[in-house]
Order: sequence, then C-alpha cells, then structure tokens
Amino acid sequence: MRSFVSLNNKRMEIFQQGDQGTPILILTGMGCSFDEWVEVAQTLSKTNRIIMFHRPGLGESKIEEENRTTTSTVEEVHRLLAILEIAEPVVMVGHSYGGLCAQHFTKVYPHKVGALVLVDSTSHDLEKLDALDLPVLNQNSSDEDWLEDCQANADLTEKELRNIILPILTENQKRLPVPVQERLINFQQKPNLYKAMKSEVENWKADAKIIKELGPIPDTPLLVIGRDKEYVIQQGVEEGLPESELRLLENTWEQLIKEQAKLSKKSRVDFAEKSGHSLHLDRPDYIIAAIQETAARIKLN
Repeated sequence: MRSFVSLNNKRMEIFQQGDQGTPILILTGMGCSFDEWVEVAQTLSKTNRIIMFHRPGLGESKIEEENRTTTSTVEEVHRLLAILEIAEPVVMVGHSYGGLCAQHFTKVYPHKVGALVLVDSTSHDLEKLDALDLPVLNQNSSDEDWLEDCQANADLTEKELRNIILPILTENQKRLPVPVQERLINFQQKPNLYKAMKSEVENWKADAKIIKELGPIPDTPLLVIGRDKEYVIQQGVEEGLPESELRLLENTWEQLIKEQAKLSKKSRVDFAEKSGHSLHLDRPDYIIAAIQETAARIKLN
C-alpha cells in the first residue's frame, strides 16, 4: 500500500491499493497527507486501482532547493503514471490546491484523463478572493502571513519543530485508525512540509494564470463538487466570526466553484450537504459515491 518510487532521482512516497477497474488518481490539498483519504481509498479500492502520492516535501517525499509549482506536479504525475505502467485514462480527483494541479494536468494531457473530479477545488480565478473586504477573517491569514509562518517553520530542525507545533486532530481525523492518526500528527511536524507549502503559495497565483490561459477541456467529463455554504457559515458563527464576512467569502467561493463547470461541455456541479472544505473527511460517503459513479460512467463508455 505505502511504498516509494524514484522520480527525478528523488524518493517519492506513494500509496496504492486495489488492482482492478479504472485507475483513480487522487491529488491532495496543500499541506495535506494522503492518509486523510484512507477511508475513501479503501472503499474505492474494492472496485478500482487507487493511486495517491506525496508531493516533494510532504510526508517522506524528498524535496531539494526547487520551485514548487503546478507545472512541477503535472510532470511528476505524468512520470509517475509511466513508472506505474498506467497507460489507460484515469479518473483524476483533485481536492483544493490538488484540484488546481488536476486542472493543469488535464489541460496538458487530456488524453490521459478519462474524467475529472474537482473537490472544493482552488479556482484559476483565486485572486478574486483577495479583493474581498474581510478584516476579521483576513487578520493574520494573508498570503504574506502564511509565507512568513512557513519560512519560520522550515528553518527549524525537526526536533525544534516538534517542540513548537502541537498538532490537534479534528474530530473527523480522530475517527480514522490510530496508526493513521499518528502519521497525521507526525506529518505536520516536519520542516520540509512548510518548505514545500511556502513555495506552492509563492507560485499559485502565477500558476493559476497559466492554467486559465490554457483554455477549457471541452471533451473531458467533469464533476465539480463544492462544500455546503450554509454549513460553513454556521460553523464560523458558532466560533464567534462575523456572519457578514463569512457570507461574503462563502458566496464568492460558491460562485468560483460554479464557474469551474465552464471548463467542460460535459460538466455537472453539485454541493455536498453538511460539509466544509475537507469534504473527504466530512462526507466520505458522498465523495465515495460520486467517484464510483464517475468511474462507472467511464467504464460504460
């Protein structure tokens, strides 16, 4: 299941499960471990071959002094499919930043993607979020603040970072098997994670423009899944955040999700009830069913 391959002369940590059916490749969000997807992967592996990997800097995947961009990920996915001898078109699933990478890959290698599933994906118009007037929500959470925090963590040794960062698992993560919980804790306490995230954040807006300029993917079946706006707003209000700012943010995010349907003439948009950004943890049942349906359609075609 968990193993390593050599890609670009560097060690890459991968996850594989299942040996039949249409291959499903899952691209995780920024700073997210593929272990978060273990429940989804285990169920899907009963009928499909599941592939996930940690981008350089994440988990045990090696990172050097390199620029982390969606283009980097696109070429890593391309090489990984060749290494694993996967020639048939895959169902590509991308969550959050992984969705931005999945869009890029599908536009560059459309013949390698039988269907695309975007799970609350980052939009190629993500800069629209910067224009919102969110004084409370944006406090200490701008890209600049994020970059500064990532740099500070990346400069520490692993021992120093372990003494500073005390990760707390979400209630959904606590429902995962204990060994997975332990790996998720350890995942967050490695300096290279923050090195990778810093580089991805530095480049994602320029990447988004490149992806947008590549145009649509008209012949690729596309399922766009978004989070539950009202559910997220209610959670934020309960935490003491201003409803007006939450509603402005969520209305804009919802519109960006809907606009992703324009990427393909064969698209469908849906929103998963009672889910936040981590839909695979909030509603694994929904994500599993959506991906299964998408994979089945490819098989029928």
